[in-house]
Amino acid sequence: MGGQACVFYGAAQVSKDVDFLIFADEGNFESLHTALRKLDACRIAVPRFDPALLAKGHAVHFRCQAPGVERLRINIMTKLRHLPPFDTLWERRTVIADEHGNTFDLLSIPDLVQAKKTQRAKDWPVIELLVAIHHRENHREDRAEGIDFWLTEARSAELLTELTRIYPDETAGLLARRPLLALARANDLPALRSALDAEVRAEQEKDRQYWEPLKREMAVFRRQERGEA
Repeated sequence: MGGQACVFYGAAQVSKDVDFLIFADEGNFESLHTALRKLDACRIAVPRFDPALLAKGHAVHFRCQAPGVERLRINIMTKLRHLPPFDTLWERRTVIADEHGNTFDLLSIPDLVQAKKTQRAKDWPVIELLVAIHHRENHREDRAEGIDFWLTEARSAELLTELTRIYPDETAGLLARRPLLALARANDLPALRSALDAEVRAEQEKDRQYWEPLKREMAVFRRQERGEA
């Protein structure tokens, strides 16, 4: 659901850890713990593994020690900000197979774009590239959901102006949802780039507000683990 998924899609070169979104189910948690034991994975940070904490949006972090995966970090979540429940994400996932018959289940690009809308500046160029990749691979199909995705999520001023030219009716229908499309339609690139930057800052603030109460809980967990009052 994170950097490794971006690598599969061709939107990143490397990622230092593996982020997993898993279905919150008791049997599934047992399977997870079995896998973690095989990887000789130890928890490396707060919070502790607790389904209730995962359901609130916390992530649990592990470091692997088994031969072949030494130092690999694994992050586990069951909930993502502003994204639907796991079963919906699973239904629209992308499945990629390698030459050995191994399959990899990835968040779909539209869902991955939403998941990457974080406070981190490095995530936003990746979002831009993910949308461009999705457009490049699907533009010949002209499906309504694809057009809607490109017009509402594209981060390149040049791509947006091209999209508004190609899809004028769809653009008109989305102006209330994304007003900066009017700037793209008018080919006002300087103003459009400023509006795109403002859009990023607004989304980063939403992410900050989402994580603020969780960060306060994390501080409490750290004090508890240190035995402090």
